[in-house]
Amino acid sequence: MPASDNGSETLLEFPCRFPIKVMGRNEAGFTELVVAAVREHGGTIGDGDVASRPSRTGRYLAVTVTFTAGSRDQIAAIYRLLSATEQVLYLL
Repeated sequence: MPASDNGSETLLEFPCRFPIKVMGRNEAGFTELVVAAVREHGGTIGDGDVASRPSRTGRYLAVTVTFTAGSRDQIAAIYRLLSATEQVLYLL
């Protein structure tokens, strides 16, 4: 049975490990920018919680940060922050 969070139905049960995948241009500091944004609302991020992979051409970079989410609102706050970041081109 799905857990509810703040009265809303969700398929996630909190706390849970949650991956956020962010894509942007492969520029210096992009990974650090993504990690800082997730850390702002997601708390501690360890070295093993971050993975990055360049595109075939090397022009773009996909960064996946997995963190322990405590609520749906926490996830939404991270998505809002990253969506407002100019360097972020795509967010999953």
